[in-house]
This record gives sequence, C-alpha cells and structure tokens, in this order.
Amino acid sequence: METKKPLKVIVSGGGTGGHIFPAISIANAIRQQEPDAEILFVGALGRMEMQRVPDAGYRIIGLPVSGFDRKNKLKNIPVLLKLVKSLWKARRIVKDFRPDVAVGVGGYASGPTLKMAAALGVPTVLQEQNSYAGVTNKKLAQSACKICVAYDGMERFFPAEKIIKTGNPVRQNLLDSTITKADAVRSFGLDPQRRTVLIIGGSLGARTINESVLGHLDEIRQNQHAQFIWQTGKIYHQEIMNALAKAEPVKNLHVTDFISSMDAAYAAADLVISRAGASSISELCLLSKPCILVPSPNVAEDHQTKNAQALATRGAAVMVPDCEARETLISLAIQTVTNPAQLISLGEHAGKMAYHHSAEIIAEEVIKLARKGNTPPSA
Repeated sequence: METKKPLKVIVSGGGTGGHIFPAISIANAIRQQEPDAEILFVGALGRMEMQRVPDAGYRIIGLPVSGFDRKNKLKNIPVLLKLVKSLWKARRIVKDFRPDVAVGVGGYASGPTLKMAAALGVPTVLQEQNSYAGVTNKKLAQSACKICVAYDGMERFFPAEKIIKTGNPVRQNLLDSTITKADAVRSFGLDPQRRTVLIIGGSLGARTINESVLGHLDEIRQNQHAQFIWQTGKIYHQEIMNALAKAEPVKNLHVTDFISSMDAAYAAADLVISRAGASSISELCLLSKPCILVPSPNVAEDHQTKNAQALATRGAAVMVPDCEARETLISLAIQTVTNPAQLISLGEHAGKMAYHHSAEIIAEEVIKLARKGNTPPSA
C-alpha cells in the first residue's frame, strides 16, 4: 500500500494578534488532522509574529516588508524597495520549501508570499476575517483556489464560486477554559458581587479608549455597582500609570498593560469594551459576550466600522464611534452593565452570530486542496 507523503504547508501573514492567533489556530488544526504535516510560517521582520509563532512551536521566516504610508507618498519609496526584496525572498522560500499549499491570513507578509506561491503553481487559500475585504486579499483572490470568509455578502469582493463561509478561528484556550466567574473576578483582585466591565484595546492598546477611561475616573470611582478591568496596552501603560499616581485611588479599577489569561478576563466580564477587529469579534460571539465596540478609525477601508455595524444592526453589540467615545463611553458602559435585560439580549444575539470549529473547517479545505496531487515547483 502506498504511504501518503507528509503535507507541506506555508502559512503567511501577521502584524497583529488579530492575524497571528487565527493563523496559529489553523496550523494547529492542520497538525491535528495531519500530525506529520510540515508547516512553515512566513511573516514580516520586526512584527509580533516573529516572536509569537516560535512560542507556539512553529518555524517562521521573516520578509523585509512593511505597510504603505497613505498620507505621505514620498515615504513609500523605501517601502517599494522592501516589497521588491520581499517578493524575491518569498519566491526563494517557496522554491526551497516546495509546499503543497499556501495559506494567507492577512498582514504585510501574505501579499508577496501568496503572490509568489500562486505564480509558481502552488494552490492558495485566503482567509478574509473582515466584513470589508482588504486591498491585498482582493488582488490575491484572482489566483486563489478557495477564500474562507466570516460574513455574508462577500461576493461583492470575491468570485462567489471560491467563497466558503467558515467564520474566524479563535484561540483554543478560550473555548477550553473551566475557570468560574467568581474565581476569575477574584484573580483580578475585584469583588465577585459587582458587575464587571472588561476594557481591551488590542495587544498594543487603543489611545481613544484609554483617554475615555482617564477622563472619567471620578464616575468609575463613585459607582457602587460596577468595576473595571483595564488593559492599557504596552505602548500607553507608563503614561497611564503616571496619570493614575497623581489621582485619587480608584479601588474598583484593575489596571494592567497586558492580559495573559484572556480566558479568565472574559469569564470575569459581564460586559466587554473592545475595538472591532475581526478576531476580537469572533471571540466575543463564540463566548456570547455582551459588548460595546469602538471601531478604530486608523485601519484600511475603515473595515472595523463595517465589522461593528454587522453586529450592531443585529442587536449583538452596541457601537460607539471613536469620535464620541471620550464623552460617552464610560457612562454608556455603566448604564449597560447595570441593565440585566440588555446584557442578556446582547449576549444571546452575539451567540447567534458565532461560527464554531472554524479552524478545523479551514484546515479540512487546506488539506483537501493539498491532496489533489498538485506538483510543487521544482528547485
């Protein structure tokens, strides 16, 4: 009997946790179904994936690619040079590794990697996390074999026959968590009898959300029913701690730069305040978490607003525009978290928008495509 040769898979993308965590989840699901699979990540030098991917047990090669400056066009001359170098390096990686399939999850590195893979005859799979497709994925879609999406109506951007609705993969430990709500609240030094608001701005933080909290410390301090877990992000943490040192203590506020146990943070939360990145939204829906979304205005094609609107129109989230957050966010959060009927309604509607087993479904498609007998490029 002929033995199947181990699959070789390239997974490319990153830049933020929102791209990295789904990429790792897909890789883990491929390994679960094909334990001998050889998986190589391709990321962008200097970005978070260069640390997070090896931490998850996978090999990664970095490309010298970076994003375009949409405001100052002259600054894009070095960016174009990096892109050319990245295309050549990606070509070399694909020819040396000889993958059976390449998967792009978004982020700077996925453009050159998937472009070169397709040019060399390697079948490609795209994972588009947002409700509004990014420029890179729209270009890569022409040569992609399959496009995995999380929202309806993506035929606006991609050929309908290539689309598979899979949802977005999330961190597995969030779904496997067994911590109780009371223990989770206590782990942050807070009172299990009070309603808890979790404030997260992504792994790097969110200036508007942070300023919204700093501007309403009195309101938080004086509230007898609500308490807050506040992840500031590493960039803003010292500045915030300096400001808090000058203010009257706020006992119902736990402040941290980074939350390593997100399963405990979600378990503790009655309400979550978050940016509207696709990965965060997928987690909130899978966990049926009531949330207030503050879309970042600093993203391509304003896709976070479109993500948030997709939930808000279905009663699955409350949306606060970034420009209004400093004035209204904390008051609205206190009002919402102390309204049990609204929390139940938001949580139920969010749960209805969840997609389960996304990573496994994407992995099945990747393996199916790889097993079709495509010949890898010759060295």
